[in-house]
Amino acid sequence: MTPAQFAFLAKFLKDRSGLVIGEDKRYLVEARLGPVAHQRGLASLSDLAAALARGADLDLAARVVEAMTTNETFFFRDGAPFTLFTDVMLPHLMAARAREKTLRIWSAACSSGQEPYSLAMLLAERKAQLAGWRVEIVATDLAGEVVERAKEGLFSQFEVQRGLPIKLLLKHFAQEGERWRIDAALRQMVHFRTLNLLRDFSALGRFDVVFCRNVLIYFDAETKADVLNRIAASMAPDGYLMVGSAEAPEAITRRFRAHPSRGGLLVKGEGAASAAPALSLVAAR
Repeated sequence: MTPAQFAFLAKFLKDRSGLVIGEDKRYLVEARLGPVAHQRGLASLSDLAAALARGADLDLAARVVEAMTTNETFFFRDGAPFTLFTDVMLPHLMAARAREKTLRIWSAACSSGQEPYSLAMLLAERKAQLAGWRVEIVATDLAGEVVERAKEGLFSQFEVQRGLPIKLLLKHFAQEGERWRIDAALRQMVHFRTLNLLRDFSALGRFDVVFCRNVLIYFDAETKADVLNRIAASMAPDGYLMVGSAEAPEAITRRFRAHPSRGGLLVKGEGAASAAPALSLVAAR
């Protein structure tokens, strides 16, 4: 693959997904796109780049983007975000929404579904307190194949052993051969759909909680700011946004700033007044 062909692939991925690929990630391009080229009968990544440049094979373009943007995930990843969800976000929102009894949560870049299903389990554990509530979890990802798999709610033994307490496994999953399927009731709580964060997502509606973790780190500053500003506009005035530990939205956009009394908790910045009047943001630590 020539430098020009690598540059073409890097631009193609940035335009389609926001993913920024430098020369130091050449190994990753080769590792992930090599199998895609092989599956399509292409002899090399040079041939793959040439096929993409012709622009006629939309399925190939989608497979290339999915191969490069599919990231590892597991149940209750990093722990702290889910503790903050149950100990900080949920109590506030249940008190604030006591009259309407509605709660909407968005898991952006949900991958194979472990994050939204983790949230669904936490909510199911509070079934009594949430009796009479309408709770909806919207889960989106750029990769269509991954979204379809997430809808099935079927996980390998290896996947359920990563982060999922045995108590919750036995309570919310049924074994099917060597795999485990999450309960239908929890699958019904989560509405999966394919979505590109670079595109308009205002049709998703307004959310009380947004989980957008370990996504922004792959974008350049301009793309990060654009996505964050549009997320801000999609959130309830007292909503929460959870980001990854390596992400610092308050350094990118004035719509968010650190809360003075709690490490990792951010509230609206000066620039948020018009589009999102009272945002809160929780960063995983």
